[in-house]
Amino acid sequence: MSISDFFGQQIRLAQSDTGHRAGTDAILLASLVEASEVELVVDAGAASGAAGLCVAQRFPSAKVRLIEIDQGQIALAQQNIAMNEFSHRVEALHGDLLGSYEEREKQGLTKEEADCVITNPPYLDAAAHRASPDQDKSRAHMMPQEGLTNWLKSCAALLKPKGRLHMIHRADQLSEILSALPKNFGAIRIIPVHPREDQTATRLLLSATKNSRAPLTLIPGFILHEANDQFTIKAKALHEGQCGLNDL
Repeated sequence: MSISDFFGQQIRLAQSDTGHRAGTDAILLASLVEASEVELVVDAGAASGAAGLCVAQRFPSAKVRLIEIDQGQIALAQQNIAMNEFSHRVEALHGDLLGSYEEREKQGLTKEEADCVITNPPYLDAAAHRASPDQDKSRAHMMPQEGLTNWLKSCAALLKPKGRLHMIHRADQLSEILSALPKNFGAIRIIPVHPREDQTATRLLLSATKNSRAPLTLIPGFILHEANDQFTIKAKALHEGQCGLNDL
């Protein structure tokens, strides 16, 4: 386990030395949350809590619930909550987003009470990629067949009507993501994320509203790095927690 400052986010983060480790994806995901959505924010598949804690740091009134299946990551998340003095408004709970409705109901994951859900699902299709020999990494990165559909159904069950879903995923999975998104989501907003201006997008940020019929919007791409490998001005502002993506 290692403890470090998480970029410039003014939070301390304990992470596993061998399992999943949070980075820029968590920063980008947290940056999607807006002030109107923070009465209850759920980080679904939170790992050690990086994205949810970034939300809590940026919004002093935010209540954040971290949902994670891995008990080791939950222990790290609880340590991170205490280390950053967020115990009064952030909690880490065990939950299986790929479990049956009945299982998730027992875990309190079907109450439709969140104003927004942020999620960074496992990216890799288990049928097409070799799993890591590290069990924790494999669970964090590998999605079983039909898993994304079930994962997003679980996210929908956490949200209030008109609640907002925010997700980061691989750009080459856009077709699969739109197919897996429950049909009652609208106002879909997609932002491609490019490593550099001259490179194709490798990530995408997707936001969608439950029980909306508003059309899809494709936003100009977000560039992470300059030609010299330094963060762009906008990317640096996000990494330092100065603002959200919609404030830029």
